[in-house]
Amino acid sequence: MSVSYAIQDHVAVITFDDGKANVYTHEALERLGEALDQAETDPDARAVLLVGRPGRFSAGFDLATMTSGAVEMRALVAAGGRFVARLLLEPLPVVAACTGHALAAGALVLMAADYRIGATGDYKLGLNEVAIGMPLPVWAVELARYRMPAARFDRIILGAIGDPEDACATGLLDRVVTPEHLLSEATATAVRLAALSTGAVAGTKTRARAEVARRMLEGMDEDLISLSAPAPTSG
Repeated sequence: MSVSYAIQDHVAVITFDDGKANVYTHEALERLGEALDQAETDPDARAVLLVGRPGRFSAGFDLATMTSGAVEMRALVAAGGRFVARLLLEPLPVVAACTGHALAAGALVLMAADYRIGATGDYKLGLNEVAIGMPLPVWAVELARYRMPAARFDRIILGAIGDPEDACATGLLDRVVTPEHLLSEATATAVRLAALSTGAVAGTKTRARAEVARRMLEGMDEDLISLSAPAPTSG
């Protein structure tokens, strides 16, 4: 599992590549959090660009952990919720380069970014938790409510999956480009956002989203007590 950090034109490029499906384990979430810490303290960083591996932005939470027991599953979902809520309030502008499939927690990380650009292709994006037998936790529902058009909300949280073009209509992506142009377009967008006043960005995001983050995290432990795991055979 690898989380790398690099600075390019005042953009902190954080790349997550586990060599497989890019799943979120406790270690992956910890390293991604450390990369955000580094960006926030790096004097050269004025924006963040999140990048997945080719063909895989993220398949969501690690299935082995999710099916290993209720305690382990709830701990990972809680860690994911805290990371996503943090990302939603990240003081620096955040651009996500969706390099391929983005499912479950992968789609939720996308929703927490300020601007999302996806690669065209035969990719699946969406919240497939219900489809694999797991109810969405409250923190995920609240984030989806914030991002999704009202007319699409129920369909999306109940497991509708679409391609990158569909994802633009449902609020998961802002636009799509060809895979060969994804990184250049996402970097250019991050560079443009890096020119904004950091204080103005941080203050505006706090005013716009602090209540959303509060609803995501309030009572999370109580909510997760009743959360059931996906079936061990689910993909």
